[in-house]
Amino acid sequence: MYRYSEFDTAFLAARNDQFRAQVARRLDGSLTEDEFKPLRLMNGVYLQLHAYMLRVAIPYGTLSSPQMRKLAELAERWDKGYGHFTTRQNIQYNWPKLTDIPDMLDSLGEVGLHAIQTSGNTIRNVTADHFAGAAADEIADPRPIAELIRQWSTDHPEFQFLPRKFKIAITGSPNDRAVTKAHDIGLRMIEQDGQQGFEVIVGGGLGRTPMVGKIIRAFLPKADLLPYLEAIVSVYNLLGRRDNKYKARIKITVHEHGIEKIRALVEERFALLKPQFGGADQALLREIEAHFAAPAFVSAQTTPFAEAYEGDPTFRAWADTNLTDHKRADHAIVTISLKAHGATPGDATAEQMRLMADLAEAHAYGELRISHEQNVILPHVPRAKLPALYAALKAAGLGTANIGLASDIIACPGMDYCALATARSIPVAQQIAERVDALKIEHEVGDLKIKISGCINACGHHHVGHIGILGLDRAGVENYQITLGGDHTESAEIGTRAGPGFAYDEIVPAIERLITGYLDLRESEDERFIDTYRRLGAAPFKALLYPENAQARAA
Repeated sequence: MYRYSEFDTAFLAARNDQFRAQVARRLDGSLTEDEFKPLRLMNGVYLQLHAYMLRVAIPYGTLSSPQMRKLAELAERWDKGYGHFTTRQNIQYNWPKLTDIPDMLDSLGEVGLHAIQTSGNTIRNVTADHFAGAAADEIADPRPIAELIRQWSTDHPEFQFLPRKFKIAITGSPNDRAVTKAHDIGLRMIEQDGQQGFEVIVGGGLGRTPMVGKIIRAFLPKADLLPYLEAIVSVYNLLGRRDNKYKARIKITVHEHGIEKIRALVEERFALLKPQFGGADQALLREIEAHFAAPAFVSAQTTPFAEAYEGDPTFRAWADTNLTDHKRADHAIVTISLKAHGATPGDATAEQMRLMADLAEAHAYGELRISHEQNVILPHVPRAKLPALYAALKAAGLGTANIGLASDIIACPGMDYCALATARSIPVAQQIAERVDALKIEHEVGDLKIKISGCINACGHHHVGHIGILGLDRAGVENYQITLGGDHTESAEIGTRAGPGFAYDEIVPAIERLITGYLDLRESEDERFIDTYRRLGAAPFKALLYPENAQARAA
């Protein structure tokens, strides 16, 4: 992983000193809240429903064990003992005091972490495939490119006051685990004529106007990436609307002008920018790539794994759901579920964070990843160590075997924390997870993506869930809309609203009807929920959700 240079360390210290002075001026009244707001947002500080919130970047989802321990220290020392991992590979602390935040930032700087540009109308934390550098299906590790983009975009003088926030995601695999088509810019690594490059997608996004991104370049050589990105953001900075924040994202710019016009403007700007880079970006990329050498893998026997798999049914269930193929046959990728049935999705206590850091050092070369699905990944684990790793996770309540299943729910903080939320997300996610666990059907149901947002901003990615749930306020009462058929992968689709919403006490029974009814609709045990929906269409699923309507039609 990337290690900060002297320049990086000095840069971060200077930024933190600057923010410390800004906080002091806010506290002594020299700055009003309106004047302070853009300054704090540039440093990841929000004013939430009950307190300030600090959002810390986990660039492209990669953490070392010392960094994870530092996140635990912040949770314990300056918060209430836990942190919340988000869908954009950040961690949020919901209860810091404003006076403590400069100290928190300095502490993060000790291990090469920061909160710069985790908010505001800037280029946000660059996200990546959480299996990067380990996945068997990977063309190449995309994280060096993500780090190059991070360095280029941080405090970029032209892009600090964009029309709206701007998000970039990157994957090095043909199987998209980074939701690239729902980002302002999505980058999918591909190979053409023996050369590595990117399919460049622009104008994706969720929120109140969800859109799947459009391909602006089918193949862009890797060497051209940075000037091409600068061309895209430059064009958006000029064309993007500033008269209406609800129409300010690049997806609206692309929609209003058309992808052909945007492509022409970007290509024109790219032709001017490319010579100005003069190869400096490629020299920097070579320096960065040296940081991402693979660990010194040890050859591992697979016998202990095979014996545990055959002899221990609970280990077998966990292995079937929480392990992914590694590029080495004697290793595996381990996903640690932060979704124990009834738990808050994405929350981890300081004790859990420390344990995961220790287990990464003992079993996984000291590396961890955070996924957009709010779980923690150990990317390189020798198969011989998997039984001992599982035993330690199980003892700490982190051994839930549910990755990709109905209780592995993405949920935003909702109205329990967020000032923008219009409904609760966390209790709904908890109740659904508890219900499917009580029914003992989760493994029978198989692959099912349920995603919940507590407002139209869609931080819970509900639009791209197989089952999406959107909480809204209807005359002061929580009302939950259901969308069906969404997909966050390389075949991305926006889900379709099923019909009228459900009251808070009706939403969990409605989801139960969908899940149990699907078992009767599928053609075989191998047919996933999303495949059954695509085969049959919405009608039988609407009948499950609204049985009274089906009965009325039958009568």
